[in-house]
Parts: sequence; structure tokens; C-alpha cells
Amino acid sequence: MTTTIEDRAGAAPGPLSQAYAICTALVREHDPDRYIASLYAPEALRPGLFALYAFSHEIARVREQVSEPLPGEVRLQWWRDVLEAGDAAPAQGHPVAQALLDTIRRFRLPSAPLSALVDARVFDLYDDPMPSLGDLEGYAGETSSALIRLASLVLAQGRDPGGAAAAGHAGVAYAVAGLMRAFPWHAARGQVYLPADLLARNGVTREDIVRGRGGPGLTYSLKEMRALARVHLGKLRDLRATVPAQVMPAFLPVALVEPYLKAMERGGYDPYRTIVTLSPMRRQWTLWRAERARR
Repeated sequence: MTTTIEDRAGAAPGPLSQAYAICTALVREHDPDRYIASLYAPEALRPGLFALYAFSHEIARVREQVSEPLPGEVRLQWWRDVLEAGDAAPAQGHPVAQALLDTIRRFRLPSAPLSALVDARVFDLYDDPMPSLGDLEGYAGETSSALIRLASLVLAQGRDPGGAAAAGHAGVAYAVAGLMRAFPWHAARGQVYLPADLLARNGVTREDIVRGRGGPGLTYSLKEMRALARVHLGKLRDLRATVPAQVMPAFLPVALVEPYLKAMERGGYDPYRTIVTLSPMRRQWTLWRAERARR
């Protein structure tokens, strides 16, 4: 029998239910890929997914909320303290933290990957390029892959469903595509997620990117990034049998990676100006087809 939010909240279901509702609204507005994918999960488990995804959104947008790194470090430290304190955390005034802590309790989620996700986001606060391809994959693993793994645990109601290696590759593919989609915004504010070793091979510097003069070297670097995403998609396909059907909603957003990559390969694509997205209908159809393929 699945425990409901109200059952877990005990004597005060109102504030906790409101916290989960705020998480749902945040994900619906800011993370439509994961929001729609979560609708394929059992209704009783969706709030836990939305709490995880809202937490990820809160951490990812710290850079946008501060004018310099130090206040961002303070905000991230607050989240570390919340995760470390657990039930004793002073989270009453923060609905996302409230819902996250309740989700951790309900599904016995490990706190280490959540803390590692916070630590990985420290990179976002600074303007240094991603040092290497290995560092990029590590960053993607601690953010996107970890989120898929944690969502899988929610969908398995706290039990280990397997599929950890598949989650690793799925997360890297999705993160790499997402970073390329966000390239116009990152470049405009001085952030460079393309690995420095890759850029150096192609004769591109950080200054070239932030000044909008990447040229052929940037074009080839982005081509290599798309190839990297497809390498991980291929490895995910090889591990498809290790992903139980019950955790499929955690993996569904990865079905959008190939359409995003193809959109970047169409004529007229300008990494500085083209906003790569899918229409709501195309997104829903792609996710529906991926979900049906697992039956």
C-alpha cells in the first residue's frame, strides 16, 4: 500500500501538500520535459518526482539570483546544511526544501548524491571553462544522472531497481544536449561548459566564445559534443534491458535528446541565436511514443 503525502505528513497535511503543489508548479513552468514525463508515473509517486526536480531547478538557478559567486556559495551551503540536518533542518519557510525532506524520508533516499549535486553546481557560479571532457561527464553524472537515479528510487518506492549504469549514460546524454541548448544564455553571461581541451584542439578560446566569434572551430566543437551525446545514447540502448518498466518515467526525457540534436544540425542553426526547442505537441508525442515502446 502506497503512503500518501497526507498520511506521511501526519497532523499537518495542509502546509506539506501546499509545498508539493508549489514544486509541481515550478516543474510544470520551468522543466516541461520532466513534468510531462512524470505524468506517466503512478499518481501517488508524482509528488516525490516533482520535489526532486524542483530541488534541481532551485540549485541550477542560483547563478541567476546572485551578482557574484560568494552569495551563491552561501545559498548552496544552506542546501547542504538542510540535507545534513534532515528532519532537524529549519525548512519550514522553504516549500521546496520541505517537500524534498519529506520525499527523502518517504522513499529512504540517500543524501550523498543530493549533496554531490549541490557541490557540482558550484562550478556554475564561476566563469572558468569546463576543464576537460572527463570533467564535463563527471559534472553531468553528478547532476543529470544522479537525478535520474534518485527518481528511479522514488518510482521503485525506496527499493533499488537496478539500472544505475543506464542512468549514468542517460544523464550525460541529456545534460550535454541541455548545455548546448543553453549555449546562447551561457555565452551571453560568460559561462563556458564546452571542455577546454576540446576547444583547444579546435583552436577556440573562452574569449572567442563569450565575444561571439567562435567561427569554424566552435562549429566543429559543437559537432563533437553532439557526437558525445550520441555515444552515451548508444550505450544507453545497449543497457535498455537493465531498466525496469516501473522506472521508465525517470528515463523518458532522454527520448528528446535525438530530436534536439537534429534541430541543431538543420540549416541556419546559429549557436548564439537559435533557441532549440520542440513544440508542445512534438514533445508530448515523442515522450508518448518512447513510453509505449517500453510496453
